[in-house]
Amino acid sequence: MRHQKKFNHLGRKSAHRKAMLSNMAASLIMHKRIHTTVAKAKALRVYVEPLISKSKEDTTHSRRTVFSYLQSKEAVTELFREISKKIMDRPGGYTRILKTGNRFGDNAEMCLIELVDYNEAMLSVKDAGKTKSTRRRRATSKKKEGDEAEAEAPDAAKIEASAKSKKVAIPAEEPVAEPKPEVAPETTEEKPEV
Repeated sequence: MRHQKKFNHLGRKSAHRKAMLSNMAASLIMHKRIHTTVAKAKALRVYVEPLISKSKEDTTHSRRTVFSYLQSKEAVTELFREISKKIMDRPGGYTRILKTGNRFGDNAEMCLIELVDYNEAMLSVKDAGKTKSTRRRRATSKKKEGDEAEAEAPDAAKIEASAKSKKVAIPAEEPVAEPKPEVAPETTEEKPEV
């Protein structure tokens, strides 16, 4: 029976699986994004996120621990120098899985797994959404008589009423005069020929 054995064996023996995840984790750290199957990406996420969390504390012990998983000096250096600075404020969830459809040959579900802080397109969309103000509920009580009259008033009257309550001066609208067409003055003098 396989009680409490939740992780995916990925159709490999344990040594093969560990080596594959180590190589994929090193590639993800070096390239910031890799293209793989959904099953491998989910297994990789469980494998690499604790290593990224460990990189927040830059000690010899944590470097050696991460190296025992990655087996790549370049990946460890990249993780502790570059990535740890970018993810320092993030409490978790360092990777994102974006599904890309099925593979043509065997119809396997494919995806991109990437480091969240390195996707510039999604970061710009997130920053644009931050300007939103807090939401407030509207009162659902019965309207007063003054509110009903105000609701029926045209837009210009509403603007004037709100300006009076705020004591803001509204510039008066000046009538716009229609421009007269310009007529060239007629000349009766003849030009001398040269």
